[in-house]
Amino acid sequence: MAAIVAFLNLIIMFSVVSTGNSLSLNYYEKTCPGLEYIVAKAVKDATAKDKTVPAALLRMHFHDCFIRGCDASVLLNSKGNNKAEKDGPPNVSLHAFYVIDAAKKAAEASCPGVVSCADILALAARDAVFLSGGPTWDVPTGRKDGRTSKASETIQLPAPTFNLSQLRQSFSQRGLSGEDLVALSGGHTLGFSHCSSFRNRLHNFDATHDVDPILNPAFAAKLKSICPVKNQAKNAGTTMDPSSTSFDNTYFKLILQQKGLFSSDQALLDNPDTKNLVTKFASSQKAFFEAFAKSMIKMGSINGGQEVRKNCWVIN
Repeated sequence: MAAIVAFLNLIIMFSVVSTGNSLSLNYYEKTCPGLEYIVAKAVKDATAKDKTVPAALLRMHFHDCFIRGCDASVLLNSKGNNKAEKDGPPNVSLHAFYVIDAAKKAAEASCPGVVSCADILALAARDAVFLSGGPTWDVPTGRKDGRTSKASETIQLPAPTFNLSQLRQSFSQRGLSGEDLVALSGGHTLGFSHCSSFRNRLHNFDATHDVDPILNPAFAAKLKSICPVKNQAKNAGTTMDPSSTSFDNTYFKLILQQKGLFSSDQALLDNPDTKNLVTKFASSQKAFFEAFAKSMIKMGSINGGQEVRKNCWVIN
């Protein structure tokens, strides 16, 4: 427990204070004052057993916020004829849902019927980043949980094959700027990707190139050995960057070396504005951390829910 207390004291010390629409920094001050400790403990306990948990929680929050706002719609289970978001193609590789479940159960035991699953997910994403060596920030809370979740809507998530104009459009539709796009893309410093997300760059890239000519040749050869045309190993893939469990600015350094894994990563160099930000974040981890925290607060403030679910996987 002492480690959790120290962890949360650091969160308070280094927080970036901001609020979103209808959200506030003291939303649970009277109704569930122990919430941050509850969520931090769930994330810390899970991460101690599985180092892939932080990347999973950060991705889960991002995928939640980009569909119907940060309303925990990504947590809902498919039911009857309705196929939910978590069963949509971009989300089938999401995992660590049990961490949110553990935090929700503890929150319900401590303060029943008060805490939304959406708020738990937003707090868990922040804790995941911090526990991986990244920045921390104050998470404005007061989100409500959504009652609708459709797998068909996951097509709206930005794809790893997107070019810069597609990325910009996807982010601007959600009120996020070019700086938010570059900063949040830095979340790719954590985690693992299956071959399916970057195979387009390795085989039959276009009419004149088999391999994406922008890719560093040695890096491309390594990826081709992991993801061959035939007889590829089940679940084959690679880490997003060599320090895949450490939240750092390695991602931006790799892009400048033509070693960005996705087309959408390398596309950040296709415009002077976004390229300048990549260069800035590659040279200053502090600048990246500050921008990332600010953009996470902004993205996390997109809200659209209606209720506080008793159970994160089903509507009330």
